[in-house]
Amino acid sequence: MEPSTSHVVHTRLTAEFPELAHLSREDLEDLLADPQYFQAIFHSLPQVKLLYQGQAELGSANESIAKNNLALQDDLYRLRGETQEAFDRAKQLEARWKEIEKEQREVYQRFDPQFLLMRLRHATTAQDDLSEARANALVQGSASDPDAGTLTGKDIDEFVKEFRELRKTYHKRVMWGDRWTAGEVAWRDD
Repeated sequence: MEPSTSHVVHTRLTAEFPELAHLSREDLEDLLADPQYFQAIFHSLPQVKLLYQGQAELGSANESIAKNNLALQDDLYRLRGETQEAFDRAKQLEARWKEIEKEQREVYQRFDPQFLLMRLRHATTAQDDLSEARANALVQGSASDPDAGTLTGKDIDEFVKEFRELRKTYHKRVMWGDRWTAGEVAWRDD
């Protein structure tokens, strides 16, 4: 004789859930038919109790973590604000750094040997033009206005003194330019 389907189901059920082995077939049918009875039996199972206990422990642990997080919240907001301020300040300083580097390049460019040589050549030309203009003014002034009188010795002495200083400066600049071109001028970075 072959076992009935309900007997096989009852045997498998009690094998998987030995806690239900003490229930009769009628009790098992009532268990399936009555949701409140099912809940009562279900919640009395050790695995379910263990599951609820674990769930309660996790809930308690989560609550503890949440309380700890709330206790740290003000400090975290303060630190977030300080961090944002420090970041903003760093960005400002970075921008300022770029400005200073640009200014520094511009300043250093004025002391670049090629730039200085160019300035020396321009100053030499300007000095030559100035001394020639003074000489031309003297010659033009005495030739254009013969009625103004002749130049006195004092006027000529002042002109010669001024002209000599202008030409002296001019020749010094020419001499430095020639030395520079000949490679006799060395620039130190200290």
